[in-house]
Amino acid sequence: MTKSTPPMVSGALPIVGHAAEFQRNRPELVRRGFVEHGSVFALKLANQNVAVVIGPENQKKFFMETDGRLSIQEPYQFLKAMFGEALFLAPHDKYLQQRPLVQELFKREKMLHYVDVMQEVVQAWLDGLGDSGEIELAGEIGTLVQEVAGDCFLGPEVNKAVGREFWDLYTDVGKALDPLLPPDLPLPKFRKRDKAKARMTEILGPIIAERRANPEKYSDFLQDIINRAEDDQSIDDEMVRNLLMALMFAGHETTAGQAAWTLILLLKHPDYLQRVLAEIEEVAPAGVHIDPKRMVQLDHIAWAVREVERLRPSADMLMRVVKEDIEFGDYIIPAGWLVQVAQEIGHKLPDQFAEPERFDPLRFSPDRAEDKQHRFNLFGFGGGTHKCTGMNFANNEMIVITALMLRQFELELVTQDTKILRGLGANKPTKTIVRYQRRELAPVEAELATVAGD
Repeated sequence: MTKSTPPMVSGALPIVGHAAEFQRNRPELVRRGFVEHGSVFALKLANQNVAVVIGPENQKKFFMETDGRLSIQEPYQFLKAMFGEALFLAPHDKYLQQRPLVQELFKREKMLHYVDVMQEVVQAWLDGLGDSGEIELAGEIGTLVQEVAGDCFLGPEVNKAVGREFWDLYTDVGKALDPLLPPDLPLPKFRKRDKAKARMTEILGPIIAERRANPEKYSDFLQDIINRAEDDQSIDDEMVRNLLMALMFAGHETTAGQAAWTLILLLKHPDYLQRVLAEIEEVAPAGVHIDPKRMVQLDHIAWAVREVERLRPSADMLMRVVKEDIEFGDYIIPAGWLVQVAQEIGHKLPDQFAEPERFDPLRFSPDRAEDKQHRFNLFGFGGGTHKCTGMNFANNEMIVITALMLRQFELELVTQDTKILRGLGANKPTKTIVRYQRRELAPVEAELATVAGD
């Protein structure tokens, strides 16, 4: 019996199909498809057919067939206008050439240094807040994460030298994210993107030249890329820039929203917050440097970070192009179709997660370990060969931000109805006002803080 293509979700309009609803409210569209047809169904985006596949086994096949019958490069061609042939945007042979370099950048000994830098940057931000006041959390965390990325990837001196102009240019680049329109159309947002990229190239050019001339003076992410480029002549200055810009973009664009959501959801769940505060007091009280031994003991924060990945993933979809006909469940997905997984549905399947709509970080504790039921039931950082290489960097950064802020400030949510701000880039919280009051240090903590500052 010949298998059929997946059933179409209701609501497709003439000519445009589901395209308008896809842009306006993707999760609700996908949720409707799941209710109507189960784990495999189809959408119509103008003249493009899209299969949506949900559930651990389908998600496993999606990731394991990437670079085989499924292509990751083609559906993300719009990103090439931003970052060139960097990482998964490159042809597969070039990607395999670049991947060891990127893995080297995130090795454990490098991460130890990055965690130290993270704490320095976060502490400087906290010191600048004063003793009390209010902040718009999502915006503040966004800027903080940019500073962390700048100091880790460019080095503190260069990050300070390029200043806010560099990150403002990133904003113009990010606003050009558009998977539906050809990236070379003569539209204002694409012109601004190209102008911003040209200016960033001007800024980075002399910096790269200086690094090549004096490699012994620097020890940071950018220098590691340049040192590798000296040994591999296929990595020219353009590739150095593209890799740096792509990694810095990924390093702040996705982490900012999830770091803010971690604090917001903890403040909304005071019982679990008390567990976190007790753990901080026991493992890493105020004034104590969070070294690797302490970091791995902050379990309750780490579980909260994972629960945010599950409930508030930065991306609500990942896509591939079907290169050869492929079966998912009872259906055949023909070559030329897109195939998509959907985190906001796949992360909330009741047969994988108990009370899936509930914020419950203890589901990741060893005695429950709901994430261990299937390797592909949690995929906020992707999966398979293309799983995010910087995942540990991002998770460590979120743990540091959460621990340092909670141990030094009492926080209160002024905004009670934070929503998910969806766009063509990473999902983020809507504007959220938080009131803060610096905690009074106990005598031993005050002494530790004084020693740490000496």
